Amino acid sequence: MARAPLPNRLRLFLVLLCSTAAAAARSHRSPDPCLGRRIHVRRLPARFNTDLLRHCATAFPLSDPGSTPSCASLANHGLGPRTHNRSRSWYRTDARLLEPFFHRRVLERGCLVDRPSRADAVFLPYYASLDALPYALDPELLNSSALHGAALARFLAADWPRALARRGGHDHFLVLAGTAWDYAQAHDAEPRMYGTTSLLRRPELGNLTVLALEARAWPWQEHAVPHPTSFHPASLPRLRAWLARARRSRRPALMLYAGGVARPSRPNIRGAILAECAALAGGNRTTATCAVVDCSAGACALDPARYMRPMLRARFCLQPPGETPARRSTFDAVLAGCVPVFFEHAAARTQYGWHLPPGDYDQFSVTIPKESVVQGGVRIADVLAAVPEEAVVRMRERLLELAPRVMYRRHGSDAALRDAGMDAVDLAVEGALRRIRRRVQALEDGDPDAIYSLDDD
Repeated sequence: MARAPLPNRLRLFLVLLCSTAAAAARSHRSPDPCLGRRIHVRRLPARFNTDLLRHCATAFPLSDPGSTPSCASLANHGLGPRTHNRSRSWYRTDARLLEPFFHRRVLERGCLVDRPSRADAVFLPYYASLDALPYALDPELLNSSALHGAALARFLAADWPRALARRGGHDHFLVLAGTAWDYAQAHDAEPRMYGTTSLLRRPELGNLTVLALEARAWPWQEHAVPHPTSFHPASLPRLRAWLARARRSRRPALMLYAGGVARPSRPNIRGAILAECAALAGGNRTTATCAVVDCSAGACALDPARYMRPMLRARFCLQPPGETPARRSTFDAVLAGCVPVFFEHAAARTQYGWHLPPGDYDQFSVTIPKESVVQGGVRIADVLAAVPEEAVVRMRERLLELAPRVMYRRHGSDAALRDAGMDAVDLAVEGALRRIRRRVQALEDGDPDAIYSLDDD
């Protein structure tokens, strides 16, 4: 028997009911986790990345005596070999391989898309520091170092040119396993400086966001990311076990300096530290007041036990500037719960705002102006000995709370560790995305001056 047609009023009621239910479902739907966070990883020819790893024995030899052979440093996607067979979190990491490791980690992220037009940001997996090494190692190429990056610029202009042109490169970013100073030599500099190139002076790449181990103070394109340490846990229990060890460690030494011990030819803060430690120790470098770890000639480069064990036994770790203000030792100290002592703001406070809160430095570090030590006669040990023990304990606890933010966890780490909080790679990528979103919004609003703001830091 045929079904009687529904009355018009009932039909209208059912349509409205379905529409209301659909709208309610949409309103309760969770927000899009990829909104503003979609990344396209640009496919570059192998000559710009993986091919650079095939010639490890000749392209980037390690000159440090007794260090791990360079090809061995490629193990574990650039983390290097484990420090020993039973190690599960510690590696002999060469910081020059940050680029392939960072690339590996970006490929693990969610919210990756297959076309630049669908992306909020474009990551360029260019192993720039490895590509620069021939200019630094081959004397015949020294005068050609201004060409570094020219081949990449030509490729981006010829292959899928709309990807770079649609936002003028403002939505592109890359990582440099070195300081920005090493890539900022003027194109017309004569004579050419050994060990530097002009990559960051290329106008074709001028709008890219560059994540470097140390940034310069003024270019709005650059931002610093932490130096890789040797600690790369793959699980939350291993991270917690290390932090517990750092928290309970006995610390008989007041302060520690790890670095080169050659006396400088002119007065500076490093020379003042060495002189003070020598006077306190009377020739004994393991004194309870000041411990010195000799890292001359790269002795500490791939041997974390050499400096991490002493750091666990010290309350304060001195961080004098070297050729540039920032030091890897700062991040080793954070992981060890050894309170960093800075001698200028450029050593960290003005560099790593995405990873270490700039306004909180008094909560986890001590600052002593270097001029007061070198020229004013201030004794570092006196300043540090005057810090109350309860204040040192609070600073150490704050350091260990921040430690996961500056470590680079191992690729393929478990979900519990990933869910526990963002590490150095996560914070660097999220920071780059924030900066890119702001720039793109400024372009769309016709407000170019906003592009140069660093308010997101």
